[in-house]
Amino acid sequence: MALYEHVFLARQDLAQAQVDALAETATKIIEDNKGKVVKTETWGLRSLAYRIAKNRKAHYVMLEIDAPGAVVAELERQTQINEDVIRYMTVKVDEHENGPTVMMRKGERDRERGRDRGDRPDRGPRGGFDGE
Repeated sequence: MALYEHVFLARQDLAQAQVDALAETATKIIEDNKGKVVKTETWGLRSLAYRIAKNRKAHYVMLEIDAPGAVVAELERQTQINEDVIRYMTVKVDEHENGPTVMMRKGERDRERGRDRGDRPDRGPRGGFDGE
C-alpha cells in the first residue's frame, strides 16, 4: 500500500467537536475501504493567506494514511462533497514523519522561546532598538 498525507481545511465557524467529527468521518471512509490512518493531527484554527469562500481563518487537520490509491480517490470524492471543508490536498510520500509534524513542533518552539511581542529585552515598547 502507498503512503499519503491528507490535509483539509474546515470552515472557521465550526466548533472543535464538529472538526473532530469530520476527521473521524475521513478515518471511517479510509478504514471501510481497507486502508489505515497512521496518525491524525489537528493544527487548530489558523489564519489563511487570502479569503476563501468568505473565510479568513480555517481549522487545519492532517491525516497520515497507508492505503491504496482507490481509497484516496474515494476520500477525496467524499471530501469534495462536504460543504464544511473549504480546501483539501493529498500528497503521496515516501515515508511518514516520526513524532509530531513540523506544524506541531513550530507551536511548541514558539511557546518555549516566548515569542510574544515585547518579550525581547533589546527592544523598547514600540519594537525599536533602545536609543532610537
